Amino acid sequence: MNDLTYVSHIPLFVVLVSMAAVPLILASSRKPNLRETWTLLAAGTKFLLVFSLLPGALEGRSAVLHLLEISPGVDLALKADPFGVFFALISSSLWIFTSFYSIGYVRGNNEHKQTRYFASFAMCLSATMGIAFSANLLTFIIFYEILTISTYPLVIHKETPESISGGRQYLLYTLTAGLFLIAAAAWTYQLTGTMDFKPGGLFAGTSFPGSTMTVLFFLFLAGVGVKAAIMPLHSWLPVAMVAPTPVSALLHAVAVVKSGVFGVIRVVGFVFGPEVMAAYGLNIILASFAGTTIIVASLIAFRQDNLKRRLAYSTIGHLSYIVLGAALLSPSGFTGGMLHIATHATMKITLFFCAGAIYVNLHRENISQLNGIGKIMPWTMGAFAIGSLGLAGVPPVNGFVSKWFLALGALEADHLVVLGIFVLSGLLNAGYFFPIVHRAFFREGEHLEGHGEASALMVVPLVITAALSVLIGMRPDLFFHFYELASLVARSLTGGLL
Repeated sequence: MNDLTYVSHIPLFVVLVSMAAVPLILASSRKPNLRETWTLLAAGTKFLLVFSLLPGALEGRSAVLHLLEISPGVDLALKADPFGVFFALISSSLWIFTSFYSIGYVRGNNEHKQTRYFASFAMCLSATMGIAFSANLLTFIIFYEILTISTYPLVIHKETPESISGGRQYLLYTLTAGLFLIAAAAWTYQLTGTMDFKPGGLFAGTSFPGSTMTVLFFLFLAGVGVKAAIMPLHSWLPVAMVAPTPVSALLHAVAVVKSGVFGVIRVVGFVFGPEVMAAYGLNIILASFAGTTIIVASLIAFRQDNLKRRLAYSTIGHLSYIVLGAALLSPSGFTGGMLHIATHATMKITLFFCAGAIYVNLHRENISQLNGIGKIMPWTMGAFAIGSLGLAGVPPVNGFVSKWFLALGALEADHLVVLGIFVLSGLLNAGYFFPIVHRAFFREGEHLEGHGEASALMVVPLVITAALSVLIGMRPDLFFHFYELASLVARSLTGGLL
């Protein structure tokens, strides 16, 4: 232990809270109100525990807990460092809104197997917290795979041939990625004798052949790149949109893909480190994949009439904003990338909540069917408009803040091509989102009589997340100190001053 670490059981409690709720949820299958009470209590308790770690994280301190030593240098351990607390705050806070929204969705849509649904949701959150607080690669991999397995029942929830096929593709991609990640971790241990995450990289100060480092990096990239939906490893994500809308929100905003980009930053900043990434040209490889993904995904989004598929390709592009920010290896690049984890989460969860409210209320899934719905669902489509503005980078919505730092990061690294990619992508975002808003408010709709907003359990969460998107855009350190945490982590990785 040192002045920046302290022993605490809170990270373990954070992981276990939702896991402990699973048997309670299963035992309450015949009492929906009680079942959903357990869901909400677990979500609220988890958030409060995570929030209690924030003061220490803002001081640069980490709560650590060693669970089991397997062999020298190989152990299961939790560490709530500033980056882990940053990610856990995002996931645990948005999970509360997702829980309320899910109750309204499954009831409003008369979903089957609701108990399995809520139990799987709880396991997903536990796995996500484990990923956030993993002290090393071994612990990270274990929770990464738990997240994969616990998400599968949610992807196939509808049990249609289409959802079963989507679930198989999801498992094929993510489990295969897990094998690459295991191989990369084992090789890292063989080379360095440790798997512990270290700010600045555990490879810092080492010297290995360029071919070794390049192959190892590609193994890591295949391992975390699937959940990060980096092209060409992205195909599972649009297919998984057959899942219920709250699951799509889980996939895109709260847990799965955010765990992927969280893993990318762990690999770049805490395994290889900026100096090693630059010395071997690994950041150029990563930037090439990310830049291509941003532009191609944006162009594909234009062609999607299904609303959730358009949102899916938007997510693919925005995840690579985060990856590209990390690849810049600059203080502002890391800061912008981490901030975009938070800003994209609030904006994208808002848009998926809106898509679900439209489906439950009107049973419409395609953009071409949305004419005039803003007149009968003004709160929903108003929130959708806010999310769209944010994803295009328009102030004062929070997407502007993260994109601003990403642009600064590109200038710091003297990568004008990357700056051009960010600008072009913002224009493309406006091009495929703004027409949806125009269609909803300024075109005449058909067969809308007798309809209004969805239930309050669905509308209130989406209004709150839309409002948060604006509030965080105006005050990035409001509530959770996202900017302060992100800049703290960026300085620890680069030694730079913001």
